[in-house]
Amino acid sequence: MAGPKKNKYDVIIIGGGPAGLSAGIYTARARLSTLLIEKGGIGGQIINSEMVENYPGFTNGIGGIDLTQAMHQQATKFGMETIYDEVTGIKVAGKQKTVTTAQGKFTATAVIIAGGAVRQKLGVPGEAEFTGKGVSYCATCDGAFFRDKTVAVVGGGNAATTEALELTKFAKKVVIIHRRNELRATQIMQERVKSHPKIKISWDTVVLEILGDKAVEKLKLQNVKTKKETLLPVSGVFVSVGSQPATGYLKGVLKLDAVGAIVTDEKLEAGVPGIFATGDIRSGSIRQVVSAAGDGAVAAVNAGKYISE
Repeated sequence: MAGPKKNKYDVIIIGGGPAGLSAGIYTARARLSTLLIEKGGIGGQIINSEMVENYPGFTNGIGGIDLTQAMHQQATKFGMETIYDEVTGIKVAGKQKTVTTAQGKFTATAVIIAGGAVRQKLGVPGEAEFTGKGVSYCATCDGAFFRDKTVAVVGGGNAATTEALELTKFAKKVVIIHRRNELRATQIMQERVKSHPKIKISWDTVVLEILGDKAVEKLKLQNVKTKKETLLPVSGVFVSVGSQPATGYLKGVLKLDAVGAIVTDEKLEAGVPGIFATGDIRSGSIRQVVSAAGDGAVAAVNAGKYISE
């Protein structure tokens, strides 16, 4: 995609997931010059979901990629520009905000931060060494590499159960490794994984180490109650133990909560006039596509009011 047409905008949106895209639809349609900055691919974490079943209006569900590509096309139609770059800092001088990226600096009157969250790591020996060699954080991306293999999914929430079900299309066996004795996923997701013939759940268990030669071959596990250690032969391990708000560059700029999410008021303003936070990066977010889209609309409307003041 061509670079930005200028370096000064009414609104800069950081992050191209559902929250940022929804904000872009509203700001661009309000005839506010809008730049979206996305460091990876359009869509955010929802592109890892092959089917989104709980977004209103889609009786049979819609693919995460399809949904967010449509949102991006809609915002672009109204005039939003997009660049692919990583934001490294924000500075405030009166009503002007300067957003620094690897490609340069851009200024705007309002900034909407919708950078989402990044997958948390396990932090065990072998994880970094075997990333891309059996360790993955995305079943939709990498599941096909494990056709007719045994794989593990670490985690017990909605993301982990979604990953496990996605992997059953390829793997001959999927082992969910969960440190507790019950899943945190919604009831419908629990029912699906518990009834699936290819899925086994290893309760009260943690991964101590990921082992292999040139690729993942086995996991060293420990039962948290008995402390007994076992080895589980697997060809791949999919890590799905939660996510961390992508706010490293905002420390000292905005108020963050204990987990690093941005603290906002009812207007979704982030403690600095003209800076708003939306979606998974916001403290108190329920981390759903529909609420992220709603956040984007709220922030965009309030950004428009701030600009016109």
